[in-house]
Amino acid sequence: MFENVQIAPPDPILGLTEMFKADPNPDKINLTVGVYQDAHGKTPVLASVKEAEKRILEQENSKGYLPMTGEPVYCAQVQELLFGEGHEIIASKRAATAQCPGGTGALRVAGDYLHTLHPGANIWLSNPTWANHNTIFTAAGLNCKKYDYRDPMTNGLDFDAMCASIKTIPKGDIILLHGCCHNPTGIDPTPEQWAKIGDLLASQDVLPLVDFAYQGLAVGIEEDRAGLLELTKKVKQMLICSSFSKNFGLYRERTGALTVVADNAEQAATVMSQVKLRIRYNYSNPPSHGGQIVATVLSDKQLRAQWIEEVADIRNRINEMRHLLVKTLKEKGLKQDFSPIIEQCGMFSVTRLTKEQVAELREKYSIYIVDSGRINVAGLTQDNMDRLCEALKEVL
Repeated sequence: MFENVQIAPPDPILGLTEMFKADPNPDKINLTVGVYQDAHGKTPVLASVKEAEKRILEQENSKGYLPMTGEPVYCAQVQELLFGEGHEIIASKRAATAQCPGGTGALRVAGDYLHTLHPGANIWLSNPTWANHNTIFTAAGLNCKKYDYRDPMTNGLDFDAMCASIKTIPKGDIILLHGCCHNPTGIDPTPEQWAKIGDLLASQDVLPLVDFAYQGLAVGIEEDRAGLLELTKKVKQMLICSSFSKNFGLYRERTGALTVVADNAEQAATVMSQVKLRIRYNYSNPPSHGGQIVATVLSDKQLRAQWIEEVADIRNRINEMRHLLVKTLKEKGLKQDFSPIIEQCGMFSVTRLTKEQVAELREKYSIYIVDSGRINVAGLTQDNMDRLCEALKEVL
């Protein structure tokens, strides 16, 4: 049965990482995959995570299966992080949460649920969006469509075009929104714009699916939930996929969650019963270790405070690299306006580089960027900045 199987095309992001590893150039730069790197180009383990793991290993007495929806303490902490302590959604039990293997796993479970329970619905993705969104939902059987988002002329949010697109979405469809630190653009709506989006979705009966993978990397842990909270004021029902890969550095631990927000507690429980079936048919129950880390840190006042400081350090370093990138490009004499990069949030930014220019950077300078021109700002350092900007000057 395997004789005529063809080699699959490489993943557009992870495939580049494999090329990067094989590149013998000692000065190569990888700005592809979304992994945070410190000033020395290393992906660190947070001190709060290390301490949590120490406690877990000392206390752990079983490797038994978790429930299909994961550890209840973890799920409760996820909800508190999303909505804030004592929020009406939590108090009324209108939310139900399932621990999932990463944000990607949460998205796939959501896709399976939507395809099974709402087989005729389309899911609308921002143009552009994370490359894997389309493949995840297509694999789940959903039909993917696009709504306007980025203005290529200003490299900012085209909010009027976004709203006009949303107004065309039929009743009963789903729209995927990035909770903060939009991937790949780094461009986020303001709280006022989020409120307008909520009004539009409520008036059209469109279900929001919020991909919330970067909480804490834009302004702050509490501040970054502002858009989500604006939506909750307008829309009673939604799905939220959250991840702790970036803000806890738990990339390989695959720690995420799918949260259902419904009209009431009974409805939330009913929807979660269907989500549990999708989980059972897929991976049965989630991995434990990452969830234990998150629950341990967020449940302990001192560890939580330490973690918030560490997230601030990550956020501040990324913002410093944004400013340094724009400053260095200007010093190199480039005439293009790169200032929008400073206003963007999170790990990513979309440049105006063409596919041909991206290929030239890779082939001539061993600088790896995805074909869309998206760069991982968290991959920039003081040491590689000058070489990157010199190469950009030559290519541009």
